[in-house]
Amino acid sequence: MTRYEQVKTELLASPKTWLVTGVAGFIGSNLLETLLKLNQKVVGLDNFATGHQRNLDEVQSLVSASQWEGFNFIEGDIRQIKDCQTACVGVDYVLHQAALGSVPRSINDPITTNETNISGFLNMLVAARDEKVKSFTYAASSSTYGDHPALPKVEENIGNPLSPYAVTKYVNELYADVFGRTYGFSAIGLRYFNVFGARQDPEGAYAAVIPKWTAAMISGEEVFINGDGETSRDFCYIDNTVQMNILAATAEQASEIGVLNVAVGDRTTLNELFHMIQGALQTEGFTIRQKEPVYRSFRAGDVRHSQASISKAESALGYSPTFKINEGISTAMSWYIKDSRK
Repeated sequence: MTRYEQVKTELLASPKTWLVTGVAGFIGSNLLETLLKLNQKVVGLDNFATGHQRNLDEVQSLVSASQWEGFNFIEGDIRQIKDCQTACVGVDYVLHQAALGSVPRSINDPITTNETNISGFLNMLVAARDEKVKSFTYAASSSTYGDHPALPKVEENIGNPLSPYAVTKYVNELYADVFGRTYGFSAIGLRYFNVFGARQDPEGAYAAVIPKWTAAMISGEEVFINGDGETSRDFCYIDNTVQMNILAATAEQASEIGVLNVAVGDRTTLNELFHMIQGALQTEGFTIRQKEPVYRSFRAGDVRHSQASISKAESALGYSPTFKINEGISTAMSWYIKDSRK
């Protein structure tokens, strides 16, 4: 039995109360689904800035009526301390996912990104500390590595941030560290590396690459790559991310962990990704008109290469990713296809 299987068995035997901020978003709704299927009580907080009611509706359709009754949704904003305090009442574990993501968005509007990702984060830390929750796990980011050239990325070595978004996520880590040393309130940060899967929004200017490209190929639109296509990323399927959140929340020695990479420890170029998605769609019976992507200028603030070391997560939490990128794309493809037909 893996550590994750052991933790899930323990949670089924002894349910807890969880707070998921950003619960209507991509990662938040997947955490909600898994926790409800484990018969946990879940409080969800979201202001629908980037999340969607349809994600909550989909989760409701995937769980039993009794499991759904264990969900209490609060429409609120982490920039409002009272909303954070209300959400934290009676909670055992906090999974803080609410944030404004996207490097381009932060470049276009650094003020709103700062208000949400830093002021909102601090509000959540204070509210969780005052409520004396058992653990606080938060979404950090691989963008924190900035211009540090070494591969794979190791938690202890970071460079200069390359965007306002990266600055905000680094400040989160600094605040979490200070709260641990000043108040004895420990938090674990999870540096996400290009998470993808069901319920990831394919629309809008800041859509993630995998759902955006998949939707474009299905509809016969052109797929664009910023740069020469040799930029590489460590793509991480959503189930691996959910596993890490649950393992981190239930970790016994949180004060000794700090931050952890959430990835698979591999690297895929955008050119390889294009053909991987193309092949998965062809397997599903789609005819792809565009044989090669259209290349354009590199995007400001983007890191050239990214690959994580997951050794610390393996040793500290017993993390064991269950999906590589090709397996994740194959698993998620039916959802992407279904979503494109709505």
